[in-house]
This record gives sequence, structure tokens and C-alpha cells, in this order.
Amino acid sequence: MKDGRRRFIQEETGIIMYGRLLSLASSSSLTKNNTADGQFLLLEESAGQVPEWIPCADKTNIANQEQGKKHNGYILISANGGLNQQRVAVCNAVAAASLLNATLVLPKFLYSSVWKDTSQFGEIYQEEYFLEYLKNDVDIVKELPSHLQAVDVEAIGSQITDMEIMKEATPSYYIDVILPILQRNGIVHFLGFGNRLGFDPLPPYLQRLRCKCNFHALKFVPKIKKLGSLLVQRIRKYESKLTEIDKQLFGKYMPTYEPAIRNRSLIRPVKYLALHMRFEVDMVAYSLCNFGGGQRERRELQMYREEHFPTLIARTQNISISSEELRISGKCPLTPEEAALMLSSLGYKSETYIYLAGSHIYGGLSRLQPFMQLFPNVVTKEDLLSPEELRPFKNFSSQLAALDFIACASSDVFAMTDSGSQLSSLVTGYRIYHGQGQAPTLRPNKKRFARILTDHAAIDWGEFQRRVRNMIEENQRVTPRGRGRSVYRLPRTPGCMCKGS
Repeated sequence: MKDGRRRFIQEETGIIMYGRLLSLASSSSLTKNNTADGQFLLLEESAGQVPEWIPCADKTNIANQEQGKKHNGYILISANGGLNQQRVAVCNAVAAASLLNATLVLPKFLYSSVWKDTSQFGEIYQEEYFLEYLKNDVDIVKELPSHLQAVDVEAIGSQITDMEIMKEATPSYYIDVILPILQRNGIVHFLGFGNRLGFDPLPPYLQRLRCKCNFHALKFVPKIKKLGSLLVQRIRKYESKLTEIDKQLFGKYMPTYEPAIRNRSLIRPVKYLALHMRFEVDMVAYSLCNFGGGQRERRELQMYREEHFPTLIARTQNISISSEELRISGKCPLTPEEAALMLSSLGYKSETYIYLAGSHIYGGLSRLQPFMQLFPNVVTKEDLLSPEELRPFKNFSSQLAALDFIACASSDVFAMTDSGSQLSSLVTGYRIYHGQGQAPTLRPNKKRFARILTDHAAIDWGEFQRRVRNMIEENQRVTPRGRGRSVYRLPRTPGCMCKGS
């Protein structure tokens, strides 16, 4: 990172938790670099299995069209959360509207005191493309008809909040509970709609529809595509082979390269790794874990919980569980030190070029310093894009998050520290769906990794490497989506991806 661009990280005191292992990793990292061309390929999915799964969610839902359709009314949705939570809510709403034979009004995005972004659907995604792409699958309009625009949906009992609809609700719930309200009042407003449609049991046509929405219908607006393309161009530094993922993300705004750069001798690694390091203050505080910062850290995190997570405080005030128990059960987010150890144990050397998604690491520069000592070639969007280029995105966190989504999805290897985050989940699924088996993702098992790290005082580096590699490689196996698992993260499932001949 450039020193002038480090203001985004708070200056706080951090504690190095695994000094001995980091020292061993540093010694290993200084050996001859073999990663420029080959190491990224070692952890790809099994090439022999991948062709069996082919993207097919773009097909029209003929089964749904054949049903006798009676128009039951209009569905409004006000999606909460950030970019990725809202994306999931939109696709779930498309499926719910189809299920209920209703017309979906173009989704609205709620303002969040956490995300502080006023962006609406049309400022992030292409409205006309969205409407046109899904027109044969579900009715979608930009606004309510005039006779419904003045209706007080809450007063007539047609406003449904996340508190009133069960998490991952089944289709039968919508038919039994929501449909009567819709038929009676002609309108239903889902306020929030976070994760309120289950993955199983679900008819194949609905599974296909929300995959079609996520992987095909939602295209970023030109403003985001253009800057995302410029960002990827600057990460790669010179011309490289464009992938199917690039085509899906950029369309006509493909990364281009100046002749001076194209003819320059290659001084950087050919490939880059994108890392989503989930160690922001909100996640750290919510975990209830300690991270070696002593009383100051505990006071700071407790104050943050009291301000932002009062329900968590109330729920856990009579529960006694130690930070060590939380860590060994995989409940604690990986620290930057742990992320560095994971990558180093997989063979990535100090020359590895890393794009860091997100910027606000809890604990500041001192917490990130052990990672930077092992991997100094770290860049962020703030390093590669000028203040002038970023100015139109200032105060629009969801639009900035879209740039991280693009850089992570386009990377040669994507690594995460927490598989439960929405960005990591959606990027993983996008790379599986459009990546043609050539877009590997490194995903740790936090519980298993914590058990490996409990031996850090005695374990030798070779044994540590072996155990971490086994953990990661087991997650590289090509398997169908398990029951109840997210189709957005694991699209190898009937209706979303199809088995080829």
C-alpha cells in the first residue's frame, strides 16, 4: 500500500498472536518464488468434474408459464442491509412474486445507519436490462398503478416486516399466509425481506428464477462498470486473457491497456489474489471474542456492542462463554495474522500480488502490519484509483462495495477469511457459475483452523502447512449443493446449473 493512502485504517495498538509461526512463515516466504505462474493453479477445482456442470439458469421458466395464471396483486419490497444483502433480497422477491402470481414493483433500498448509503436500485443496477431480461418470467413494473399509490399498506395490514415472516420461509408459508393478504388487499409490502425465502423445498422453476436474477439479470450500471474495469486494468497492470467472468461483469466496458504498459517488460506476477478480510469492528464486536488487545480492546468492543447491538447484549448477559471456547468452535473471525498464516502455508510467497477487499480493519495499521510483513504487495481500490476517480462514489458505500465485488470476482484466486459473509458468498457463487472451473476460491474451515492453531507453540512449519493445505483442498471438491444450502454461493443445483452430457 502507498503510505499516503493508509488513512482509511485507524491507528490502534494491535497484538501479534502467533509470533513464532509468523517468523517461520516469513522464512519460508523468502525462499525462491514459484507462484508467478503455477501456484494459483494448484488449488483449482478438479478439471475432470467441472464440465459436468453447465450454467443454465438463463432459460425461460416454461413450467411456470404453463400454470393457469390469475393476477393476485402487487408486491413491494424495501430491502435492507448493504449491497450484497440487498442483492439477495431482490432475487428472493422475484421468486416470491412468481410464486404468488403477483407483479413485482421495482425494489427500493432502505437507508441504513450502518451503511449510510442513499443509493437506489437504478443507481447500482441497470433497470431497463433487469426488466427486459425477466419479462417472460415474472411481471415487473417501475411503480404501482395510480389507484394504489396512495394506499396506506400498514393501515390495511399489508405491510410484512422481517419480524413477522419466518427466516427461510417455505413456499407453503407464502401460499398459506401471504397470498390471502395479497388477494384481499391487492398489495403486500415486504419491509426488510432479509433472507426470508428458504432454499429447500423449492420448485425447480423458482430456484432457476432466482439464479437467473442473480447471475444474469443484475448488471451494474455503466458508471460502476467503467470504474471497475479501470480498477481491474490497474490491478493486472498489463494485458491478460479476458475470461467469461470479465465478459459477464464488464460487457462492452472490458479492461483495456495503454500501449506503453502493453510493451513493458513484466515486473509483476502474472496473476493476482483477491482477499476479503472480514475483520471490521462490527464483526469483531458481534463475535464476543477477544483478540489480544487486553482491557482497552474489551472496553472498546463492549461500548460498540452497547451502541449497535443492544439485542445481543440482552441475549448474552446471563451466558458465560470464554473467548477460547468461541475460537475453538469456529465462532471468531480470522485475524490478519491468521489470514497471513493461511496463505503462507499454502505456498504463497512475499511477491504474491494481493487485492484487499474492504478497508476498515479493526485495530488499524498495527493489526495489519504482520500481514504486510509477509505480503507487502497489497493494494486496495484507494491505492489504485485517484481521489478524483473515486469522488462520484464518495458517501455511497454500496457502490464502493460493487467495485470490491468486481475486483474479487475477476481475480485469478479469491480467498476469504469468513465464508458466512454475503460478499464472499456471492463472489464464490458467481465464480462457480461463470468461471468454467478456472476460478478457484480458498475458503477456510474456521473451526478446524482454530484447532490447528491451538498447537502453534509446538507444531513445526511443515506439519502446519500439511494440515492447512488438507483443510483448503477438501473445500475444492466439486460437489452438488447440499440441501438447505444457498444457491447464491453453491449454484450447482437443479434449475441453476445443469449436468452436461
